[in-house]
Amino acid sequence: MTERFGARLERAFYSSGRLCLGIDPHAYLLESWGLPDTAAGAREFGLRCVDAATGAVGIVKPQVAFFERFGSAGYAALEDVLAAARAAGLLVIGDVKRGEIGSSMAGYASAWLTPGSPLEVDAMTLNPYLGVGTLEDAFATADAAGKGVFVLAATSNPEAATVQHARTRSGDTVSADVLAGVSRWNGTNGAERRVGSAGVVIGATQSLSAFGLDTETPHSPVLPVLAPGFGHQGARLEDAPSVFGRLAAGVIVSESRSILSAGPQELASMAAHRAEEVRKCFV
Repeated sequence: MTERFGARLERAFYSSGRLCLGIDPHAYLLESWGLPDTAAGAREFGLRCVDAATGAVGIVKPQVAFFERFGSAGYAALEDVLAAARAAGLLVIGDVKRGEIGSSMAGYASAWLTPGSPLEVDAMTLNPYLGVGTLEDAFATADAAGKGVFVLAATSNPEAATVQHARTRSGDTVSADVLAGVSRWNGTNGAERRVGSAGVVIGATQSLSAFGLDTETPHSPVLPVLAPGFGHQGARLEDAPSVFGRLAAGVIVSESRSILSAGPQELASMAAHRAEEVRKCFV
């Protein structure tokens, strides 16, 4: 039987901690690393990140946009990075933020979550703003393949407030409705599991109360929370327990530029140091 993503995530928490290294080959980072701003440069950047992460962190998150900008060559580079990361035993979250309807959503899910696909990852990020129900094919594909999904619930960009703070017919915010829907899916599809395979994305720089999110009620199984915003964006590790409350049980600390800016020579030591700092905050 295929092992569930939630089980692999729980094991990563215990063995390697909660730090997730973003693999984001920004043009300025490629330049500072002495690499060309090309698909080949992005490939080399990604492979160096994988090498640095191996043994230091358990989770990596390639930002697909920074590979996609190079077209087909960029995707070929990404495929090599994804394959190397999975071969190294890292959990790979594809930051793709796909959101579509019907067969289009099924196509995206097949591309990223099907075992053996060139773009295979362990989990993918999803955009629910065509309706959470439109993501059902991605949830089903993930469940069948032992994969995971992370649905955008409370993002850090200021433009998000107009939609995510809005109230639904039930009186809940859109963000709260998304979180509740994902948690409900976990409970229906594996309530016996300790950690769910479906999670949400919540920016660590946000006031969760402003989004109408309940941080006091525990989720069973534990709800994975991909939390960008630490490091470069200013969120502090020591504030995580108070910011996330009961949601902290599933938090994945996502950092990229604050670690990547150390450069290729210091990357491994910086990642290991930061992973230890994260571990101490989530004892």
